[in-house]
Amino acid sequence: MISLEEFHQDFLQSILSDSESRGIMKPQAFFENVCEELINTGDLTINYTAAEYIKNGIEVYGYDFDEERKILTVLVHQFFQEDKIETLTKNHIKTKFNRLKTFLKKSLQGIYQEMEETSEAYSMAFNIFRYNQNKKVNKIRLMLLTDGKATRNLSELPNEIIGELPIELRVIDLEYIYKIFLTEYTNYQFEIDLELPCLEITTNSEEYKSYLTFLKGDHIVDIYEQYGQKLFEQNVRTFLQFRGNVNKGIRNTIEYKPEMFFAYNNGITATASDIELDNEKNIKKIKNFQIVNGGQTTSAIYAANKNSKLDIKDISVQMKLSVVKDKEKHHDFVSKVSEYANTQNKVNKSDFFSNSPFHKEMKNYSNRVWVAATSGSQRRTHWFYERVRGEYLNEQAYLTRAEKKKFQLENPKKQLLDKTFLAKSENVWLQKPDIVSRGAQYSFSTFAEDITNRLEKENLAITENFFKDAVSRVILFRTVEKMVSNATWYNGGYRAQTVAYTIAYLSYLVEKTGKFMDFSVIWDEQELPEHLITILERIAEKIYSEITSPPEGSANVSQWCKKKQCWESIKQLRIDIEINDELLINKEEQKYINREDKIEKKLDNSIEMQVFVVNTELEQWSILYNYYKRDYLKKRISHTQLDILKKMALGYLTPPSEKQSKILYQLYEKAIEEGVSF
Repeated sequence: MISLEEFHQDFLQSILSDSESRGIMKPQAFFENVCEELINTGDLTINYTAAEYIKNGIEVYGYDFDEERKILTVLVHQFFQEDKIETLTKNHIKTKFNRLKTFLKKSLQGIYQEMEETSEAYSMAFNIFRYNQNKKVNKIRLMLLTDGKATRNLSELPNEIIGELPIELRVIDLEYIYKIFLTEYTNYQFEIDLELPCLEITTNSEEYKSYLTFLKGDHIVDIYEQYGQKLFEQNVRTFLQFRGNVNKGIRNTIEYKPEMFFAYNNGITATASDIELDNEKNIKKIKNFQIVNGGQTTSAIYAANKNSKLDIKDISVQMKLSVVKDKEKHHDFVSKVSEYANTQNKVNKSDFFSNSPFHKEMKNYSNRVWVAATSGSQRRTHWFYERVRGEYLNEQAYLTRAEKKKFQLENPKKQLLDKTFLAKSENVWLQKPDIVSRGAQYSFSTFAEDITNRLEKENLAITENFFKDAVSRVILFRTVEKMVSNATWYNGGYRAQTVAYTIAYLSYLVEKTGKFMDFSVIWDEQELPEHLITILERIAEKIYSEITSPPEGSANVSQWCKKKQCWESIKQLRIDIEINDELLINKEEQKYINREDKIEKKLDNSIEMQVFVVNTELEQWSILYNYYKRDYLKKRISHTQLDILKKMALGYLTPPSEKQSKILYQLYEKAIEEGVSF
């Protein structure tokens, strides 16, 4: 397992790589990286916004507002950026939180009136003032992020009161970030203590155990108050507010018929990695509790109590709890439960994007496709596709020093392909800068929807050329980030919006030519040609001027950039630019490339299927044959398919043909989806 010290070194290298490739300061890269992790864990929401404001006695770097729980979070950081792990002292904590408190008090008093209206700090201070004036805030969290290590007595800080609002102080240190990494790759647990009567359900499965129990309304409120979105990391749906009929029904039952809630509501489906029972066989502890169906029920009860002040003490909610101790099988189990259980409201297929074949395809090309040696280097490298944060580090966990060095040379940190960043670069080229401006998680959700639709229409959509072009668009995005940061006309603030709208506008100009961008010119050199950089510099300067001068009534630049009207306005700009033909290819060339790419992929897939089928043990084909030949399953496969499977199980096909391999492979995959284990 990766130690804290090893994680610290890798984490710093990630920050350095991110800083260099995107042209941003290391403290900014640190802050953005940690905030993205906290969004993934539910500690921050997709409303999180970076906004730096430093004055005498004031220091703040961003804020977040959890609309459902009415929690305002204001953020600061202490980035040591030292090779050894530094200790976060009492003085550090006191100084940072005092500066945050000063900013918070001044914001509540209306300091925004003294700020430049087009600055990000103005938007932050104004929103904090507005939230408070409109009585939207129930609690404020002051959060300190650090790459240092806080001692236990310093990390558990007493709450305070400012005005009438409770203030919670939180330190997110290196150990906390390390534990986020561990949750993905080890059996690190978060535990919920409670006392629940339960009934164990007897099953023949060795994969899981099931229990029936129930939660009282106040239990649900307390658990959600403490853990928030962390309870729904595996859930496919976020809370939809009181908009759909289901949620209105939940609210009405809470208000008018609370004693009937147990009878009317479908309850909660949850999973855990383990539970502890007391002597009376009651559940006293749940480890890694995840609500995979019933998120709306949970959130509705919480909102009814906190927002509408409804009494929830008489509410009882039934719960089906499945305990899956095998971590390797836990993710697939949860995904299946989510897919089959979520039928109350419409769930888009893209909501199950974590199981999309897109990731398998991208990982395959990531491992297989070499980047041409550039800048005099003799070593060829890969772009490493990271589906799960921390995967790059985890793959090195058990390598020897020599193997680790070889891995890092072949997969340099600067060529880490993060799925969230990929979503941003894809969306802007698809001319969705307003979507990207709404935040990384919102952008990723939209990207998932688009990819899912593509795969439904054409299962060969993700080809080697798609992979290369996607990497080229990432290079394009990073280059524009660096270019804007270093531009003489850039006065700071709204860099992310400027980058998004600049690339989207370039895509719009290319589209107007009736041709396509030839991304191979970027892939081959792993950098942008000078002519393209010149074009982007001219576009970016004009874009920056436009978005920082929003129309009257839209003084908040951040909010303006999130609107479709902003993009429509930008498209009306007339910038005298001529795109060199060397950067473009015509429709016929693009069709030929796509056709050849898909033919090659079909061939690759066919070879992969044959290799898989030949390498699979006869015993497994025998299990598969017995599974499919059962009477009630006979109608689901043809006589020919069953005959091929029988011959394979008996060892008569040596080797199977391409067509036979395809049939066998599809039967194998279908059985796995249906829960067959070997």
